[in-house]
Amino acid sequence: MSGLTAELVVDGRAPQTPALAPNGHLLCYVLSPLSRTGARFDTELWLVDTDDPATARRATADTATESRPRWSADSSTLFFLSDRADRGTAQVHRLVLADGAAAALTAWRSGIVDCLPLADPTLIALLACDEPTDQDARRARDRNDAIVVGEREPRARLRLLDLRTGLVTTPEVFGDRHVVELRQRPDGGPLAVLTQASSDNDYGPRTGQLHLFDPTTGATADLGAVGADACSLAWWPGEDGWHLGFLALTPPVLQGGTAVFDLAVDSLVLRNRTSGFPKCPTGLHQTDAAPLVVFADGLNTTLARLDPTGPTTLQQQPGLLDALTTTPAGTTIAALAGMRYQPPNVHVGPPNGPLRKITDTRPELDGVAFGSQRPLAYRAADGLDLDGLLVLPAGKSVSDGPFPLVTIPHGGPYDRYADRLQLFWFPSAQWLATSGYAVFLPNPRGGQGHGHQFALSVAGRVGREEWTDLLSGIDLLVAEGIADPDRLGIAGGSHGGFLSAWAVGQTDRFRAALVLAGVIDWGMLAATGEYGQFEAALGGSTGWDGAGPHPHDAVSPISYASRVRTPVLLLHGAEDTNVPLGQSEYFHRALRHFGVEHEFVIYPREGHSIRERQHQLDILLRTRAWFDRWLRP
Repeated sequence: MSGLTAELVVDGRAPQTPALAPNGHLLCYVLSPLSRTGARFDTELWLVDTDDPATARRATADTATESRPRWSADSSTLFFLSDRADRGTAQVHRLVLADGAAAALTAWRSGIVDCLPLADPTLIALLACDEPTDQDARRARDRNDAIVVGEREPRARLRLLDLRTGLVTTPEVFGDRHVVELRQRPDGGPLAVLTQASSDNDYGPRTGQLHLFDPTTGATADLGAVGADACSLAWWPGEDGWHLGFLALTPPVLQGGTAVFDLAVDSLVLRNRTSGFPKCPTGLHQTDAAPLVVFADGLNTTLARLDPTGPTTLQQQPGLLDALTTTPAGTTIAALAGMRYQPPNVHVGPPNGPLRKITDTRPELDGVAFGSQRPLAYRAADGLDLDGLLVLPAGKSVSDGPFPLVTIPHGGPYDRYADRLQLFWFPSAQWLATSGYAVFLPNPRGGQGHGHQFALSVAGRVGREEWTDLLSGIDLLVAEGIADPDRLGIAGGSHGGFLSAWAVGQTDRFRAALVLAGVIDWGMLAATGEYGQFEAALGGSTGWDGAGPHPHDAVSPISYASRVRTPVLLLHGAEDTNVPLGQSEYFHRALRHFGVEHEFVIYPREGHSIRERQHQLDILLRTRAWFDRWLRP
């Protein structure tokens, strides 16, 4: 067995977005590096015979960012996006398997966002923003690049590519709305089209509308409004005609978890098909009959069929099942799945299982001695059943405790820890466990996997019960002799960063904390973050709700900065638009004002997720060094 290095963590490649051919015998997936060394991510398309994984081969040879593999109905042709000709500007390409040649089909100057081959083999539906105008070109020449908010905002529009002529046409439909997603009816009928009023991540998700578009006649129909953050369109036939389903946040609160909504197209009757369900849907997948639904189910994942009477469980996958793809008949599926000590790979099989692994993209991890990982079930202070994961130091057992313990709350908060390999560039359990730490990965209320009410309970109450949920788990681990109460640390990113910053303002129990792109002031985030309305629902108010004090002040870590005594490591991407850099700057100034020991590290060119290899390495090494300094002096 070998040790784990930072280079092993960041230098790997991971499969993404598998696409199963309609015949079920071929599969295409994107192979993507985990970190970036140049200006762009260079991804690759790979093909594999599902019956003979040893045949896996790269489909293309160019240096490019390749994505969105889509199959023709007869499984003979693969369509995909690539920027091989003009880096940063993706175009639709076609790969004919018989001759192995790939050729560009579009030269759209603003690039293509997505493509969908239609039942008519001569047509492909495209999503693409408008091409630059002559006026745009003049402004660029004159360096008149003033930004007028709301003007010339990029909006993806529905377009049609005629494969016979190569012409791209733009139907005059849906006004100036931004098109988010397309799905054609399985019998070759109309397209379901999901639109928003804007591409603005703050405003747009609350303005969703459903439409129909007939690619043959150009006829359209409006089906009405949909819930916030709608996605994952799927058609299916019913006794009362065609149904159209989608996932969306449960109204009216923007932090209540997703549900499966079922629209009877003829009557326009809309139903929530997962109301009261103790699991959380994460994907809806079209077949020729009843659609398949993927559910976050505690620490594991459940695959179900959406029957008229409700979801029928087909299989439960330990850990995570993600990016599912299916044949039209729904008899074969493929998805990304991983194990506690194995990274995600493509698995294939029948929907009721078992699934076979057909890729092995990170063999370099096979000899690593990971820390032992096990589920943890416990109860909150108010008696609510909770779960999480405990990872012990590599080569150690419970009897070797107590250990220095780092608690890592997850982001979201509508996310979760699944029982899979916990190894990432950001503070992660196995990275610390292989250096001698025990790690607690809690799933407090507000996250996925336990139904609507569980997710809803933090709206306007962040830092309240979810905080005591963390403490209950830590107290249990201390009582069981696993955690050393004098060597406790806490770390997290995004919402996990909020909880880490919140923790040090509430207690002095932690000897060190790490805050990566954490929320420090909810009112400021609602005003400047790209998902402002969602953040306002979590914080409970906005700065324009009156003179204050505001509800969000009471749940913002900045309000308790004068109490902080714990050393804090602050990490943030300079170009983060989700949780802007100003959040960490605010905390840094407060900690400096009160004389709190801390370090503040800014990563140039980085957004909410850190991508450059050297920056990822820095975070990994700095994380270990910080906790070694304070928990293992």
